[in-house]
Amino acid sequence: MSFAKLEFFNPFSRSIKDRTAYRLLFSALEGRNFESVFEASSGNTAIALASLGNVLGIKFRAYLPKPTPKATRALLSVLGAEVVLTDFETISQEMVEFVKEEARKSGAINLNQYENENNFLAHRETGKEIAEQLESVRKRPELLIAGIGTSGHVAGIGSYLKERYGTRVVGIVPARGEKIPGIKRPETGQKWIKYVDEIVEVTLEEAIKGVREVARLDGILVGLSSGAIYWAMRELTPEETTVLIFPDDGFKYVEFFE
Repeated sequence: MSFAKLEFFNPFSRSIKDRTAYRLLFSALEGRNFESVFEASSGNTAIALASLGNVLGIKFRAYLPKPTPKATRALLSVLGAEVVLTDFETISQEMVEFVKEEARKSGAINLNQYENENNFLAHRETGKEIAEQLESVRKRPELLIAGIGTSGHVAGIGSYLKERYGTRVVGIVPARGEKIPGIKRPETGQKWIKYVDEIVEVTLEEAIKGVREVARLDGILVGLSSGAIYWAMRELTPEETTVLIFPDDGFKYVEFFE
């Protein structure tokens, strides 16, 4: 039996990144004040930080990789964020260091979701939430399938469930030579990837097929990384009680579906 955690019910970015952004921002605000935040993001963390920044009166500048969907850029503009579309094809260590230096030169804060331990810790709480939800229907998670982006949510959730139940953790990445928004190849260097037991590769075409299948079976429009996670589950055909993490919905990715 499989259960999908629908993270697009979060209010700001309609994604799991609301949890990351909230923890990063409020942890940084403890004991100090700052006026602006610079962050490298493939989209959802940037939208969440722009939204929270508006609530708190903090300016936000998003540094995006070149292939970022137009919809994401448009949404950030609506929120009033400053958008810098870089020449980086993906968020690499080089891009992270570039944004760190840009923040230093401007006197801004770089929260750095790729290395900040609060990213991982935020999703330990997500893991606890999942455990409580499953226990309410007398289920124990034996397998977790989630995408690998920063590795924060797959590792945070996975580490909590491993400690509590011995859950096996499968991480989903794009196949070599492919790009799927929200997930990255393991060689890009994710800090918390050690918590992943197995890595499965999915192509963009398979991710789109996954989105289509979920839409036509369940009437839910999920995002591309969610489609990839669903497709991996379909290929793995697990018999265990399985948790799928669907990080966001499909509305930002219409140009891919076209």
